[in-house]
Amino acid sequence: MGDNNTSGEHNAPGEHNQPTPGRKVRAVVVPLLGLIAVLVGVIVAWTNLQTNVGWFAYAPLSDTMFMGDNGSFVSKETQLGVGLAVLGLLVLAFWAGLRIGQRGSHSNR
Repeated sequence: MGDNNTSGEHNAPGEHNQPTPGRKVRAVVVPLLGLIAVLVGVIVAWTNLQTNVGWFAYAPLSDTMFMGDNGSFVSKETQLGVGLAVLGLLVLAFWAGLRIGQRGSHSNR
């Protein structure tokens, strides 16, 4: 049991364990998903830049009440696209942080 070196704790200097196949897949899939989310978000936001902006006037003696939709000059589709792009950037930043952390932890051993 003690001779089985599966964790890589007792490797000689310069000797590294190969990553498992599951780790290789995650190392490719996670940044690819983040990049796809960024691209789709930018495309959705870019194609929906045109939005109609109306105006209203204050009528002090009117008995009607003005009801606006959301008071935003950016369409809901553009907001969705920007949110998706930000989510993709967060995934890429998280993945990059993990990769840098893994390199730093291996150099200290």
